[in-house]
Amino acid sequence: MAESRPVLDIVAPFLNEAQSASAFAALLDKLEAEVSRRFGMEVHKILVDDGSRDDGAERFSQALSGSWEIVRLSRNFGKEVAVLAGLDQSRGAMALVMDADLQHSMDTSLKMITELVENPDIDVVYAQNDRREASWRRSQLAKLFYSLINSSQRFDIPENAGDFRVMRGAVVRALTSLRDKRRFNKGLFAWAGFRQKAIAYSPENRVTGKSKWSRLNLIAFSLEGFTSFSVIPLRIISLSGMLAALAGIIYGAKVFFEVMFYGIAVPGYPSLMVAVVLLGGLNLTLLGLIGEYVWVTLSESKDRPVYIVRDVVRGDVSGRPPGASGA
Repeated sequence: MAESRPVLDIVAPFLNEAQSASAFAALLDKLEAEVSRRFGMEVHKILVDDGSRDDGAERFSQALSGSWEIVRLSRNFGKEVAVLAGLDQSRGAMALVMDADLQHSMDTSLKMITELVENPDIDVVYAQNDRREASWRRSQLAKLFYSLINSSQRFDIPENAGDFRVMRGAVVRALTSLRDKRRFNKGLFAWAGFRQKAIAYSPENRVTGKSKWSRLNLIAFSLEGFTSFSVIPLRIISLSGMLAALAGIIYGAKVFFEVMFYGIAVPGYPSLMVAVVLLGGLNLTLLGLIGEYVWVTLSESKDRPVYIVRDVVRGDVSGRPPGASGA
């Protein structure tokens, strides 16, 4: 009896990607052929429909070939959760996570797989966006974000590294054991540890559609990262409060000195309003920030599943153990 070959699972979440279904399925076919030829591995494709409003799942099911399955979630839970849903289905020796919008290229995927296959001491190879086309302001904001979130940490979240990565099965099992409700995958990948290596890449241009990440979404996502993995915002607000208190003491000493030695009248209303507005603003900011942390804590304390599966559509999955169908 022939010995079974190791399996590479390709996990790809998607949302309203009906227009790119045929092109992405063709890319997966080419990638499967190269993986089989170069590494002698079988490929199983795991796509996750994150509550799409179009007929993307139907188009993917018609376009995919070989061994595949499409996990359809009951609603839109967000890309971070969709990645978890795909990893929950993974049973292979390795798993490659990539987007279905064709911005993650086959060449970079093969480079990452090659690094992992040829270096047994490495557990994860991730793609690091070189941000060549990003504006100067956006690049500086990104550097500031990573500098702040990595402050006072026992681990560092790699700059400009997303979900595009390949990892061994042991890493996949470790990540799926982390059932955070409010997920920030960048932080979870770093927190889990293991030996990781970065490969620089430039995202391909989108063939169809627009990015789902607006500026407001990016701000909310950054706040999610801070509230999940950093106490720095609280410390910054606390430091601001201390500085405001120190400024008040200095100003009070100045007023006392002027009244006692020079007889200068103290303007009451303007100084009072400045103090009220400054301290009131600091208090409201601190309360809002604490509210964010409390909301994260409340979300984590509820005994709800991370996601709910509507159904799973499978292609040729002969010889594979049954995957999980829940969260």
